[in-house]
Amino acid sequence: MALRLGDIAPDFTAQTTEGQIKFHEWLGDKWGVLFSHPADFTPVCTTELGRVAKLKPEFDKRNTKVIALSVDPIQSHEAWVHDINETQKTTVNFPIIADPDFVVAKLYDAIHPEVSDKFTVRSVYIVGPDKKIKLIITYPASTGRNFDEIIRVLDSLQLTANYSVATPADWKFGEDVVVSPGIKTEDIAAKFPKGHKVIKPYLRTTPQPNL
Repeated sequence: MALRLGDIAPDFTAQTTEGQIKFHEWLGDKWGVLFSHPADFTPVCTTELGRVAKLKPEFDKRNTKVIALSVDPIQSHEAWVHDINETQKTTVNFPIIADPDFVVAKLYDAIHPEVSDKFTVRSVYIVGPDKKIKLIITYPASTGRNFDEIIRVLDSLQLTANYSVATPADWKFGEDVVVSPGIKTEDIAAKFPKGHKVIKPYLRTTPQPNL
């Protein structure tokens, strides 16, 4: 059965380029971003892992660990990391899971049977500190992932986990947010002292509350 938002992220033990991990234990009390790849030495994925390496300080600031998944063995990963570092002018600074027996790929419903039963789809899973799946996005093989968008979504998830708000279309960190429909308009001022606007009875905005 396919994973759904709100499901507990499947736990697993696996070898990675940074040693063996037990996923839930490795995450600890942090957020996690797990992103899967079709195979090592693929062009689009090479650029993606390089981009994540450069963005790792941004993930660190958000109390978030990143980890990649590919069904190739560890020796292949190590050789690929050399290529990533060389071509993307960076240093891979996060683990890559070796999954030659497709254990993790199957747990996360990341096998692409329409292409091959040995082809991992290019998906992103965001996992909260409660170990629940907060986001699943699957990309076609020809489209590189936008990791700035992944960070934007992470900002939204972390904000809305702690405040009774939602983020509107194209929201970026620092912009106004939408007050939850469950809060009565007369109660907004007490909960959000920075002020608010009533655009429609069901559409009320307030400055981002955690700034």
